[in-house]
Amino acid sequence: MASHERAGAMTLLRAALPGLSTTERRVADWILTRPEHLLEASMIDVAKACEVSDTTVLRMCRNAGFAGYTDLKLALARDLATPMQLIHDDVADGDDPMTIARKVFAHAALSLQDTADVIAQDDFTAALELLETSRSVLVGGVGTSGVVGQSFYQRCRRLGISCDAPQDSQVQNIHAALLDPGDLVVVISYSGETRSVVSMAEGARRAGAKVLAVTGNRESHLAKVADVVLQSVSHETRNEPLAARLCQLALLDALCVAYSHRHLADVLSRDQRAGQSIVESSF
Repeated sequence: MASHERAGAMTLLRAALPGLSTTERRVADWILTRPEHLLEASMIDVAKACEVSDTTVLRMCRNAGFAGYTDLKLALARDLATPMQLIHDDVADGDDPMTIARKVFAHAALSLQDTADVIAQDDFTAALELLETSRSVLVGGVGTSGVVGQSFYQRCRRLGISCDAPQDSQVQNIHAALLDPGDLVVVISYSGETRSVVSMAEGARRAGAKVLAVTGNRESHLAKVADVVLQSVSHETRNEPLAARLCQLALLDALCVAYSHRHLADVLSRDQRAGQSIVESSF
């Protein structure tokens, strides 16, 4: 369990101050005096305001007990949130069940639209090229990102793409280390700072494989390791950013559809065989 799951972000920052370097303390003091500003600031924004490097900002976050900058922002957002926001950002006291349902759907739709708006054509095309030309694909992610990874794995198998997706994080790292040049690892992490998946991506790079990151944080450690980044967008305070998972699923679905478009005859043939197997097994 991460330390900030037991204590608030502000408490952890204050507790860490004596052990921080001079430049790291400058960053922590800046955040403590204006915490609401951090929620809208990028890591580069904070670095400029404090006249330090972005590496110093990231190091301060980790020395204070956070996985990274995004982890600190999410913890701070929870500190500043109302109890209702910890359930859902748009839900208010007095909302009836149907109003709550509509707000959840509207929020999810907005996240999907925002994700569609930030897709860069060059990045998406590059991701498709990696999927199309790689000898084999390894998929990794933990928690609900792992659920997204398993869905993508199943799609790849049906498309005829050689794919591996172990669910255990240690096995993911082992398989990444055993990749070869010409292979691809698809790593899914909303924060981009989950240590096991970052380690997986780093291991794949050392082995000579390419890395495609699906993340909500372009400034994350994972994004910096990756050859190509597909970004999901979601504005959620709660611990489990579920709209972000919908966006990750949609991004990877779009990738699979684009792949199918290029290999239509083969994909339709395989889909027919898969469908027939389902029919035969239902009797």
